[in-house]
Amino acid sequence: MAKKPGITQAMIDAYDEYTHLTLDRRRFMDRLTRLAGSSAAAAVIAPMLAANSARAAMVEADDARISGSDISFQGATGGMSGYLVMPAETAGDLPAVVVIHENRGLNEHIRDVARRLALEGFAALAVDFLSPFGGTPPDEDKARAMIGELDWAQTTANAAAAREFLAGHDGTSGKVGAVGFCWGGGLVNALAVADPGLNAGVAYYGRQPGAGEVAFIEAPLLLHYAGLDERINAGIDAYRAALEENGKEFEIHVYEGVNHAFNNDTSEARYDKDAADLAWSRTVAFFREKLG
Repeated sequence: MAKKPGITQAMIDAYDEYTHLTLDRRRFMDRLTRLAGSSAAAAVIAPMLAANSARAAMVEADDARISGSDISFQGATGGMSGYLVMPAETAGDLPAVVVIHENRGLNEHIRDVARRLALEGFAALAVDFLSPFGGTPPDEDKARAMIGELDWAQTTANAAAAREFLAGHDGTSGKVGAVGFCWGGGLVNALAVADPGLNAGVAYYGRQPGAGEVAFIEAPLLLHYAGLDERINAGIDAYRAALEENGKEFEIHVYEGVNHAFNNDTSEARYDKDAADLAWSRTVAFFREKLG
């Protein structure tokens, strides 16, 4: 059996620049080829850096313990779609969570995250924030380009509409939190600023709001960061200072030695099980405490 090529931090950094900053696909592959030593090695490594939708889900869609369906609701900009999952058997009204995807749109991994929350006793709504453009396409590069075309204020308003929809949904308690990853983590922070009805927010390696916006936050926050994520981590100190200055309730956890997207188990090179499991346990405990 051929040995898998080694993946270096420089390769991971190049992939992050490609997916979040200014590096296009051709220049990314050129850089990866130089780092890997050959185009053949680069061709093997590239899928290991990317998310692989073929990797097994932690909770299958037909799991008898849950009930999931694709739904639509009225957003701030028009019709929105999403994937709503609840425990198959419930006793009383459930706390609810809006699940916000990365910059790849609503994919199978995020649907799986919603199912995981349902197993923990929550009603979980994974929203497709590309609904204004017709929904998430299969092509991840196209999805990332579409994410870049979204109006941030309108997208935040759509997140608030999702929170309001869940609060009024039959079978929920009215208490709603939000969890987001990468781009979605940034949207959780923005939602906390914009929506005083949000009851709790969990942001995984998400962009921080401006210091002047922090005063408007009402929800308690749980903020997860990857120790090697220099791009996002550059904003931690200012965010912490603003939260403290404004007397906000928050927790910050930095997971040393792991990369941006460490929670995404479909990304072979960047996923870190220990950090992901710890962050998830903290997330579930936080939602149980704050949403009741």
